[in-house]
Amino acid sequence: MEGWEKSMLNTLQLRINQHQFLNELRIKLMHLHRQLLDTERISYEQVRGQVSRGELLQLVINHEQFAWLHRLSELIVQIDDLLHADEPITAETIALLMADVRILLLPDELGDDFAMKYDAALQRSPDVILAHADVVMLLNTHL
Repeated sequence: MEGWEKSMLNTLQLRINQHQFLNELRIKLMHLHRQLLDTERISYEQVRGQVSRGELLQLVINHEQFAWLHRLSELIVQIDDLLHADEPITAETIALLMADVRILLLPDELGDDFAMKYDAALQRSPDVILAHADVVMLLNTHL
């Protein structure tokens, strides 16, 4: 195999690996988002009564109790944009994205709104803990 062919194969394999990693990260973040949404819905329903799926969607979009989840949604959309972009993904882009995810998913009872609510959700739900662990393990295997 010629040197340039080997280089092209390495580049192609790198792009495939990056795409697979981003797709897996997206799936795990979507699962975490679903678990967080479930805990927030339960908390909301305890005070205001049961809501339908349609009502829940409107709450997620418009209600302040669910607004903190928008930051996680934005990261998922950012990954979608990368996965569907025409230009190749750089290692720097992936590193920045991973840093953003790590920073966002730092629970802190004294932190910003997301960090405090994320900390509370982790305290309330074993499912959130497991989903969080899945994301962290993926990030740690892709150093």
